[in-house]
Amino acid sequence: MRARWPLLATVLSVGVVYVAFPYVTLYRLGSAIQGADATTLESLVDWPAVREGIKEDVCDLGADDAGPAKSGAELPPFGASFMRGITSSSIDKAVTPQALLAAATSTVPANPPPRPRGADVHVNWAFFDSPTTFLVSLQARGQSEPIRLEMDLRKGEWQVMRVWLPAELLTPGSRT
Repeated sequence: MRARWPLLATVLSVGVVYVAFPYVTLYRLGSAIQGADATTLESLVDWPAVREGIKEDVCDLGADDAGPAKSGAELPPFGASFMRGITSSSIDKAVTPQALLAAATSTVPANPPPRPRGADVHVNWAFFDSPTTFLVSLQARGQSEPIRLEMDLRKGEWQVMRVWLPAELLTPGSRT
C-alpha cells in the first residue's frame, strides 16, 4: 500500500496542474493587458485565427442585415465580395496586440477620479469544454453582451484561438 502513495500523489499533482493551467494562462493574459506587454500577448493569442473568426462574425452579421437579395442582380455578390475585402483589411489592421493594448490602456483625463489601468472587464465564467478546449465569458462595463474566448491546448500551452465579440462591437461605426 505504501508503494502506491507516491504514484497517487503524482497523479493528483498532475491533475491539479492540468486543471489550474488554463486559469493561470487567463491570469497571464489579464496581466499582459494591464501591464501593456505586447510580447506576452503575442504568445498567448493566435492572432491570425482570432482575426479570421472576427471576419466570419462580421460577414455573418452583414449577411443577416442585408436581407434577401434581388434575383438576377449581379452587383450583390460583387458587393459582398468587395465588402469582405475591405472588412478583412480593416480587421487585419485593427486586431493586433498593439491595438488591444491601446484600447485597454487609453488615457483617462486628470479631472475624473483615477481608474485602474487596463480594461474594465470581469470573468463571468470559465470552464473546460473538452480536455483541450477551455471557454471563458468576459463582461465589459457598458456592454450588454459578454465577450467569449476559446482557448485551446496546443503544443503544451493554452492559447486563445477564437473570440466572439458582441454584435454592438462588430457593427460599423463602433470600436473593434
